[in-house]
Formats: sequence, C-alpha cells, structure tokens
Amino acid sequence: MFSKEEAARLRKDFWTSFGKSFPRKWLLYNTQIKDFNFKFVANKKQAIVCLDIESAYAIKNELLYEQVLELKNILTDDFLPDVIFDDNYELESGKTIHRIYVEFNGEFNIYNKNTWQNVFIFFKEAMHQFEEFYDTYEDFIKQAVYN
Repeated sequence: MFSKEEAARLRKDFWTSFGKSFPRKWLLYNTQIKDFNFKFVANKKQAIVCLDIESAYAIKNELLYEQVLELKNILTDDFLPDVIFDDNYELESGKTIHRIYVEFNGEFNIYNKNTWQNVFIFFKEAMHQFEEFYDTYEDFIKQAVYN
C-alpha cells in the first residue's frame, strides 16, 4: 500500500511520463461544444479513452448522444472497433453521464510503472482515432445543438 502522498506522486509521474512520451496537443476540451469532451482516464482499475457528454441540460445531452449514436457504425467500422456506448455511465462522484469509450484490455495499474508503456501507446492510438473521427464528423455532430 502507498501513502496518499506516494499515490499522488505516482499518479503525477504517470501523467508527466505520458506527456513526455507523446508530446502533442490533444483535442480534449477544445471541441467547441460545451460539456462534450475527450478524456484520458487512468486509475488502479482501468485505463480508458473516452468522449464524455455531461451538460447540465438533459436535452442537450440526449441530442448530442443521439447524434453520435447515429454514427456508431462508422465509428466502430472505420475508427474504433471496440468502442462502448454507455448512456448511463456513473462517475466515481455519483454523477451519471453519457460516455463513449474504449478500454485498455491488458494488465494495468497506475501504481505499477511496469504497466505504463502499453497504456501510453493505447492512449495515443485510441485518442488519435477519436480525434480523426471527430475531425471528420464535427459538423454533423454540432448540428445536434447548433441548428
């Protein structure tokens, strides 16, 4: 077991190492759609790359989720074959959001440095595919809330 300080240091080291391994500017929060964000998630249980739809306005969430759902076959066939659509994803905080994500299927624990490199590669490849998808279909997705 680690102390809180050791655990925090390892989490910080993980993200710093990832940033140094793959130095680039990711899309993440710069989608130009409020509350529609790409994220990297890593903890002792899992590593995922996700698209979170989490507006305070339920109707906006539904419209955006349905718009991406219309592209599900394209997303799975051309970009991320293992993508999971979850319209009731519960965050650790207890908040329920719409999450579209891919999960790392190998051995991983953020507190075990020996498992980091494969996750870094997974993060890079999965986020690149999400970004390519978004770049291609951004205008279509935005129609859900801007038309």
